[in-house]
Amino acid sequence: MSGSSNDLIRPPAGGTTRKGTGFPASVILLWCFLWPLFPACSRQSDANPGQILRLSQRNEPATLDPQLATLPDEFFIIRALSEGLVSPSPDGGPPLPALAEKWRQTADGLTYYFDLRPGLKWSNGDPVTADDVAYSIQRALTPRLAAPKAALFFSLKNARAYYQGSVTDFSAVGVRAAGRGHLVFTLQEPTADFLAMVASGPWIPVHRSTVERYGADWTRPGNFVGNGPFVLTAWRPNQEVVVAQNAGYWDSGHVGLREIRFLAFDNGDTEERAFRAGQVDVTMSVPFSKLSTYRAARPPVWRSVPLHETRYLALNTTRPPLNDRRVRRALSLAINRKELVEKVLRGGQRPAFSFIPPGLGGYVPETLISEDTGEARRLLAEAGFPEGRGFPRLDLTTWVNTPVLEAIQQTWHRKLGIDVAIVQHEARTHLAALVAGDYAIAMVTAIPDYDGASDLFTSLTSRDPGNYPHWSDAEFDRLVADSGRLGSAAARSAARHRAEKELLEAMPLIPLYFNSMNFLLQPAVQGWRADALWTRFYKNVHLHEK
Repeated sequence: MSGSSNDLIRPPAGGTTRKGTGFPASVILLWCFLWPLFPACSRQSDANPGQILRLSQRNEPATLDPQLATLPDEFFIIRALSEGLVSPSPDGGPPLPALAEKWRQTADGLTYYFDLRPGLKWSNGDPVTADDVAYSIQRALTPRLAAPKAALFFSLKNARAYYQGSVTDFSAVGVRAAGRGHLVFTLQEPTADFLAMVASGPWIPVHRSTVERYGADWTRPGNFVGNGPFVLTAWRPNQEVVVAQNAGYWDSGHVGLREIRFLAFDNGDTEERAFRAGQVDVTMSVPFSKLSTYRAARPPVWRSVPLHETRYLALNTTRPPLNDRRVRRALSLAINRKELVEKVLRGGQRPAFSFIPPGLGGYVPETLISEDTGEARRLLAEAGFPEGRGFPRLDLTTWVNTPVLEAIQQTWHRKLGIDVAIVQHEARTHLAALVAGDYAIAMVTAIPDYDGASDLFTSLTSRDPGNYPHWSDAEFDRLVADSGRLGSAAARSAARHRAEKELLEAMPLIPLYFNSMNFLLQPAVQGWRADALWTRFYKNVHLHEK
């Protein structure tokens, strides 16, 4: 999740190496002093009794309700407690069976039939039924709940209309429970990414009687009823969330952990120290200042997972001079993305020459961003700002301190003669400003909700709440809508390629890089899996005990 801007350990040129390690002797000695991770120099600290996995948790969950959660940190816990009809694949392939053991769709792509596994139980022993799933979808679409991800259900017939209040009878929505174990979904129109949407977190069902009995408190320990591999046993705010194995889970034979403890840490340095002390098994990240050192020791503990996560600069297209596409293109053309990831971040990130990450839902970008300082200067002069003269000083806002923005600030000053001020806000304030359009240039993270390119494309259509640049283009909207319903994969790709070309020519945003998740994993942890969408997979994970 983070890169590094400096090395702690630099092997001396021509230094002696210890036979069989490939590392200079001085490095080995320093590692033994600083990081007790190698068998040759490790010490036992806070030994982990039994199959108890300790995970770093960076953000305190606002909720464990799958229809209200928004953060990956919240879904880390929710997916341990509950699951949906289908599950994301650890390998990035098609969704896998979960509550549903099989499904099929009609030839016209408008109807899906799901068959639940027999004998499914909630953690309180109640049977899991098709009615539970239908109720959960109705709940997510009820306006008063204000589900932040309600749009993930809009592919269902009349779902959007029900959410907006123009349809008031839920029986008109394309959801029907056919007996206890069968569901029928009718779509508004053919939707290529529908199954990927069903695998997303907000589609995870909830236990109706529990929700209705406890209201907002249904997610508290002692109240929570789920259908997943673990049950909630403790939640101490800003300290830890604890889940224990659910013996009644349908696939309990593949659950090797007795307990998972999600431990709260407010920064990367604190969690890294806890990792070195043997108090944490898996971290969320690696501090900038120590990433290069840990990378040198990759075999024992360092892991990196490329993410389908685009870090970009949103440009407020309603605010001069950013309402001029020549200015927007000039700002983008001046940035050297390869230099950003290789010299500044250095954590396995990839330069973003497109907005949609390659491989997301099988998408392969066709139009790529170019970089040309001369053309950037020409466009800026043509827009009335030769060598940056007369260009207003704009704020570049962010929620996280990152050397990337300082590098961009220096690049624009050196190459274009313009100045921006970096302003850091609290995360919620930053997001509110993006939604309201109360900013000039802003750092944004785009994390898709499911493994499908339509998610990110849709977020930039007119009036979508995720359209932070407040940009509107009728042709782009049409192409995105077409790409979602076309039955042919080739036709969908062609429409999406035209849409991305339209986007990158208008440049309402500046893609910078595709992020990576860098974290530390104790050697005792076996079978750990995480995908490109921040999904963790707890089945088949166990601790190797000496």
